[in-house]
Amino acid sequence: MLRRILLLAGLAGLIGFGVFWWLTIPATVAASALPAYQPNLANGLTTFNAGGCSSCHAVPKQDDRTKLGGGLAIPSPFGTFYAPNISPDQNDGIGRWSEADFVTAVMKGTSPSGTHYFPAFPYTSYQHARVNDVRDLFAYLKTLPPVAGKVRDHDVPFPFNIRRDVGVWKFLFMDGKPFIADASRSAHWYRGAYLVNSFGHCAECHSPRNFLGGIVSSQRFAGGPNPEGEGWVPNITPRGIADWSAKDIAYFLESGQTPDGDSAGGSMVRVIRNTSQLSPSDRDAIADYVKSLPPVDGPPKPTRKAEKTDPS
Repeated sequence: MLRRILLLAGLAGLIGFGVFWWLTIPATVAASALPAYQPNLANGLTTFNAGGCSSCHAVPKQDDRTKLGGGLAIPSPFGTFYAPNISPDQNDGIGRWSEADFVTAVMKGTSPSGTHYFPAFPYTSYQHARVNDVRDLFAYLKTLPPVAGKVRDHDVPFPFNIRRDVGVWKFLFMDGKPFIADASRSAHWYRGAYLVNSFGHCAECHSPRNFLGGIVSSQRFAGGPNPEGEGWVPNITPRGIADWSAKDIAYFLESGQTPDGDSAGGSMVRVIRNTSQLSPSDRDAIADYVKSLPPVDGPPKPTRKAEKTDPS
């Protein structure tokens, strides 16, 4: 009897492991799925700015946004991640990547070696981008200066450092669907919705997350604790910025100045450096979309007294 129980337990374990292995296979985009295409470098630059590539990947403590040697530390509840070198350097960057490698990385979160990237890379938003926009971005990145230098490994403790487990996280929080907006809206509104929900990845910071690090979908854009560990990210639905007009939002994206005369702080400063480079039309489109969001209550913000006495 005991032998039969052990045999059944072993069989169940093998089946469970097989299901886990199948569910966590890193997704890829085959080169054959990418038909012949002439990249649009101007659109690649727009995508570069909308996606905020330099915010994370530019070499820290220097002013050239095109030196994408990486190295920025990105703290999180699961450890500290370090933005990689995505310059065209042949040895340390993405100079040897194929176009399919890049599309796979951006839209599937899978490396050229076939391993999962950690979701500090916001591919949960980038998955909703149009493939040709990603191809244009790759073509634009190849025009930038190569930067030599390897970035240090992530500082992520066990068990979060097991990349295969990221496949389970993707199964829970990635749907792999293209962005589909309300067809009754104008093309201008649709453009803003597309930028915000794909390359702009605004929800990645402006939404609370659950204990697994996934966005709480019912509170999307409603603000919450800063994913990087310090401060509070504001609610950008009408619950948080009801008194902002669309023009106020567009001007903030250009200048970093709020309607009450304050200015952007923290990581938003890096974001403004990118959005300020977008066309006025794109900033206006983003503002129109954000202004149209339904009001959503975010998590309660701790009081200053609680913040001071919190031992964490």
